[in-house]
Amino acid sequence: MSSSFQRYLSDRPRVVDAIAIPAVFASAVFASVVGTWGTTSEHIDWQPGVVLAAVACTALWWHRSHPRTVVAVTALCASAASGFGYLTTPLLLAPVMVALYWLATETERKTAHLYCLATAAVLVPTAVLPERSVSWILVTLNPAVSLLLPVAWGSAVRLRRAYLQSLRARAEHAEHTREEEARQRVAEERVRIARELHDVVAHHLALANAQAGTAARLVRSRPEQAEQLLTDLAGTTSSALREVKATVSLLRRPDDPDSPLDPAPGLERLPELIASLGTAGLKVTVTTGGEEKPLSPGVDLTAYRIIQEALTNVTKHAATTAAQVTLSYAGDLLKITVSDEGTSSTALGPAQDGGFGLIGMRERAESAGGHFEAGRHPGGGFTVTAELPIHF
Repeated sequence: MSSSFQRYLSDRPRVVDAIAIPAVFASAVFASVVGTWGTTSEHIDWQPGVVLAAVACTALWWHRSHPRTVVAVTALCASAASGFGYLTTPLLLAPVMVALYWLATETERKTAHLYCLATAAVLVPTAVLPERSVSWILVTLNPAVSLLLPVAWGSAVRLRRAYLQSLRARAEHAEHTREEEARQRVAEERVRIARELHDVVAHHLALANAQAGTAARLVRSRPEQAEQLLTDLAGTTSSALREVKATVSLLRRPDDPDSPLDPAPGLERLPELIASLGTAGLKVTVTTGGEEKPLSPGVDLTAYRIIQEALTNVTKHAATTAAQVTLSYAGDLLKITVSDEGTSSTALGPAQDGGFGLIGMRERAESAGGHFEAGRHPGGGFTVTAELPIHF
């Protein structure tokens, strides 16, 4: 049977009934006509058997709404036919066998077995009591086996149906889970790209603003120094364009030939960062403690971005020309401290100045498995501290 035909029948249960029930009625009628050869008594008319078969098959039309009642009605009809003297062949028992099969496919195994035993308890005695010319063993086993087979088959069908439903449920759950994970990965990637863009744009624009402001003040009194600052300004904007392009390229396809292959920045670019801030008038002192260890790429990028953002905040918010950066290696941890002694307002949160610098640094540290703290000094200034695992 083709799968399309099976789907057609499963979608149209009444079509199945219209095919199966008349076939069952025909088999029961045939058994009523030729099934009296097993008796030694006088000839038995076929009309009672046909009437009982008609009653049993009519009851089969309600097997979906009242399966237990249908089994009881068909069992009583089969028992009555056996009491009339008809031999209880599988053809005569066809209505009750079909009723038991449908009951086994729709109910629990315990219910199907209980009704099977009750039906056998009704049919077997009525099959044995009339005097027959065939062996009583055959008369006993015939209805018993005929009743067990449909129950076993129906239970197997019900179990297979439940198994297929569980497979579909698991597949739907897996598909739903994959969609949720994909949406979560997309959201995390958007946040990561937003942090990268914020750090790049905020740092370079703050640096460019400081350089441009200093050059404007010195353009008349110290033209040579102003010219040097404008040259540095061109380098700052060029660097900003390169980093923005590298960040935006994350949105392109991996096979895009125009995607840049520049590695992500790390602590090896810290001297370049400090030099660029020096052109804006901020002197940064770097101190390293402990034995330097190579960082994993993600931690290296996180450390660089936290230092970059913290120093950018110093240039934007602190009334000072000096800042200190301390890198402390201890075991499997790297502790980063960025502090200044100016009159700082860098503790402002996004609700106060609309910025996301501190939020971004905290998210970076926590996403790398680290810890982040930031706060004012009692006597003035501001300190940013981040503890990062060396390998993550």
